[in-house]
Formats: sequence, structure tokens, C-alpha cells
Amino acid sequence: MASSFLSFSLLFIAASTADGFREYVVSRCEFNSSDPNDITYIYSMFYNKLEYARFDSRVGKFVGYTEFGVKNAERWNNGPDLVQRRNQKERYCVNNVGIDYQVALTKSVEPYVVMSSTTPPAGKHPAMLVCSVFDFYPKQIRVSWHRDGQEVSSDVTSTDELADGDWFYQVHSHLEYTPRSGEKISCVVEHASLKEPLVTDWDPSMPESERNKIAIGASGLILGLILSLAGFIYYRRKARGQKPVYTSLHQFTV
Repeated sequence: MASSFLSFSLLFIAASTADGFREYVVSRCEFNSSDPNDITYIYSMFYNKLEYARFDSRVGKFVGYTEFGVKNAERWNNGPDLVQRRNQKERYCVNNVGIDYQVALTKSVEPYVVMSSTTPPAGKHPAMLVCSVFDFYPKQIRVSWHRDGQEVSSDVTSTDELADGDWFYQVHSHLEYTPRSGEKISCVVEHASLKEPLVTDWDPSMPESERNKIAIGASGLILGLILSLAGFIYYRRKARGQKPVYTSLHQFTV
């Protein structure tokens, strides 16, 4: 999988004013490789959530976005602050990006898969499978369902990649379906850490409680269809069998 755009950032929060407004600065490095030409250093200044000035290494100087920011940017561009910010790209970004690539960004961790069955929300199918993929890195991943060797696209929902907070991710994909005898359902995972797709087949030898849930759901669906059909047939026959009733009035004279 192609590497995506990466960003490394740190947040520094300054003291609040007496009126409760907060001023803070954000220094961040944006990059897509460890080559210095692919690294950008950005130093942004905010007051009350509004960015009023910024230094961008691609521009090479401070730029103001408010009246206050424009005045200060002009002052900083004519003083020692400009040289200091230009040097920060090498000191702050290039070194940290190199470390990140050595330690984490070029590494990949294989996921592991857990498949389970659950009761679906009200819908047209009595059963639902869940394919849970855990502890993978990097974030980009593809999870698909195959039924008897053919990829399934309908009745499939998936979560976004969810961060665990420890550099790893997880994702969950759901397939609503109506069970068929002898079928083979698989969850297929594609990830940068895998030389080939990871295929996990659904094992029908699930716990009895799970089998009962699916059996009850399927039986209920079939029974509902049978009753609906029987009611329709009865109604049609009754409608066709009705005959008009005529009443005759005879008057006798004695």
C-alpha cells in the first residue's frame, strides 16, 4: 500500500489572560519522507482560537492574518526571530522525522482477526457476522467479505479505523445475511504488513446458543412469509367464491 501523508505535531499552551482568553502556539512538521525537501516546518500563533500569524518554512517568513498579526509579522521578519524560525526546521523537524522513521513509521504490524455472530438490527436478514481486526499498523487497511469465493458488497457495513491510543488500530466489519446450507463465508484482510491477504473462514461449529439464535431468527422469517402467503391465498379464494344474494318478495292475497 502506498504511504499516506504523515504529520508530526506538538502543542504548547501559554498562560491565559485575566479575561479568560487563551494564547497558544502550535509547532508542527508535515512530511511524506525523511528527505529534508519533503519536510515543512509550521509555527502558528493563536489568540482566542483565531490564528493571527504563522511562519511556514516553504514561505520562509512570518505572515499575519489579522491587523495585530500583520504588524507583528513585519516586526519579526526584520528581527532575530526570523533566523530562529528558519533554523527550527533542521533542529526540530529533520531530526525528529528521522527518528520517527527509524522507530515506527517504516514498521508494520500484522493484524489478527476474530469472527463472531450476533443478532442483527431489524432488517431483511436473520443473521449477522462480525469480522473484528485488531492491533495493526499502519492505519490503512481493507476488509472485505467473500461468499462461496465471490466478494460481497451488499448488506455490508464497516467502522472507520479506530485508534487504540498505542499506535495500533482496530476495525470492525458487519455482514447481514440469510444462512444457506453448505456455504462458505470468509473475511479477507489486506494490509501492508501482509505478503498476501489474510483469509479467515467462518466456522459454522459455533456455540449452541449462537446456532439457536440464528435458527430462531430464520424460522421466524420463514414462518412470517408462510403466514403472509397463506393469508393472501385465503383472501383471493374468498373473494372469488362470493356470489351475489338475491331476495324475492312474494305477496299472497287470501
